[in-house]
Amino acid sequence: MQRILRALQSAMMPVATAALVLGTWQATAMIITSVRGVEFPTPWETGVSLGRLLAGHELVNRSIYRHVLDSLARWCWGFGTATAAGMLYGLVAGWRRGFEQLTVPIVHMLQLVPGLAWIPVALLLFGIGERATVFMIAVTAFTPVAVNVLSGVKRVDGAYVRAGRMLGARGVDLFLRVLFPGALPSILAGLRIGLGNSWRVLVAAEMVVGTGTGLGYAIIQSRWTLDYHSAFACLAIICTIGLILERCVFSAVERVTVERWGLSHQT
Repeated sequence: MQRILRALQSAMMPVATAALVLGTWQATAMIITSVRGVEFPTPWETGVSLGRLLAGHELVNRSIYRHVLDSLARWCWGFGTATAAGMLYGLVAGWRRGFEQLTVPIVHMLQLVPGLAWIPVALLLFGIGERATVFMIAVTAFTPVAVNVLSGVKRVDGAYVRAGRMLGARGVDLFLRVLFPGALPSILAGLRIGLGNSWRVLVAAEMVVGTGTGLGYAIIQSRWTLDYHSAFACLAIICTIGLILERCVFSAVERVTVERWGLSHQT
């Protein structure tokens, strides 16, 4: 009986969360419309606009599917680059103390730079277009991945490293069999932070650097045409994609790896 109650409680919690968000949104819309005399899109109006977009209605001369796919392509390119570079840096710096001492101040300095502050650098390096957006995504996501991987490698119990060496693990084999699994909880934490940072910067970069498509571009163009219902629909899509990536991708990876290997308490 207790299992059934716990299952019902777990199932109802997302419903309660959604009701809280929608209720707060509806109340805010009513207050803003009443006090300021400005039409603030309600959840229902946003849902209707989203339905039209999903049915094929164009937004800024493109379908919503084109905007979503282009944004995802830019994010995958930038986040994938940041993940590869951050993991490589963290593993090497955690293994070679001299390299860590030389470079970690630079990484910490980069971590202090807000994502949008990279706009002039991106424009000077790549001009207006795709590469500038991808650069901003990569440089913003790199630091949390690198710092967390480095922290995870340094926290790996030295006994595991010595045991691996006694069993014949050397070089790349030691990395893959000892350091990487031991640092995995920190790696996943860094990837989650990098995901949030890079996804936010993607939307902001698309608003500024003029990519011509993408959810951020669609939002800023909707503002100029006063089509706030479509802008809110794009915001709803952004939140949905972020939740899917967080809940369905990273949570699933964590269950398959960290919990199965018994590493959840290492950090």
